[in-house]
Amino acid sequence: MSEVAVSTRIRLARNLKQYPFVSRLSKEDRKKVVEEVREALSHSDIRLNFIDMATLTKVQKLSLAERHIISPEFVEAGEGSALLVSDDNTVAVMLNEEDHIRLQVIKEGLALKEAYETASFLDDVLSEHLELAFTERLGYLTQCPTNLGTAMRASVMLHLPALEESGALNRISTNLSKLGLIMRGLYGEGSKSYGAFAQLSNQVSLGISEQAAIENLDNVTKQLISQEIRARDKILSDIAVEDKISRSLGILKSAYVIDHSEAMRLLSNVRLGAAAKKLSTLSTESIDKLIADVQPASILLKYGEQLSPRERDIKRAELLRERLN
Repeated sequence: MSEVAVSTRIRLARNLKQYPFVSRLSKEDRKKVVEEVREALSHSDIRLNFIDMATLTKVQKLSLAERHIISPEFVEAGEGSALLVSDDNTVAVMLNEEDHIRLQVIKEGLALKEAYETASFLDDVLSEHLELAFTERLGYLTQCPTNLGTAMRASVMLHLPALEESGALNRISTNLSKLGLIMRGLYGEGSKSYGAFAQLSNQVSLGISEQAAIENLDNVTKQLISQEIRARDKILSDIAVEDKISRSLGILKSAYVIDHSEAMRLLSNVRLGAAAKKLSTLSTESIDKLIADVQPASILLKYGEQLSPRERDIKRAELLRERLN
């Protein structure tokens, strides 16, 4: 299933009962929230590195967002905000984002149960050492009312080139709301879909248990994966699609200037070929790593934050040639 399901994320929003929501927190209280949560999570056996967001450059923050370690909104975070992150980046805790605590766990492939178990363990640690804002009627209290209840967002990053090619993806996306789910772009709410990558996530958190939400998402995701695989079998029998895959790889291996949008489109085609075993020297895992590394801020972080957009596109092409040849 990893050919279609790229990664899984569980995100929990939590707030401390004794403090106002983040939008009304004083500078002093923001520091207290960071200190108290950091102390609470030190009792976990999962080692988390502390990063003061005020110490990072804009490019460093954007690179973290590109790799889904932080939310796009957290890029603007500064003094009084912090990040706790594991060495392998699978666990990240944003402090003083929209809520006091945004805890997320990311796993490769379709792994909702495994990701939830880790998130639930860390949530138990928080509950044991902190008093969280919670009521029996509304569940966990959050700054945005749409997150009330479980305050959980479960999502799966999917690669759906065949469904996009067939035109079925727009129809499927429209019908998902009836199932309590929503399809978003590569970087979540309000973002674009690049290279047929999309996030499928639960939309409802109030009046439904975490387990029920996860089970619903898991069932629908598996149905989507089955539809994508059937669609792939159909389009991959067309020599024009095989030609597109081969041409895409050829451009990526030889181009000297390539922008982000074109790179994503071509890498999506190559990932389809790798998943279908049409490209014996490449795996979906290697393509996924390359996709992360060619994002705009990641290029700047690697080659120099002062690069112009043109220079960045040249360096992106250079990186692609090095890795694919």
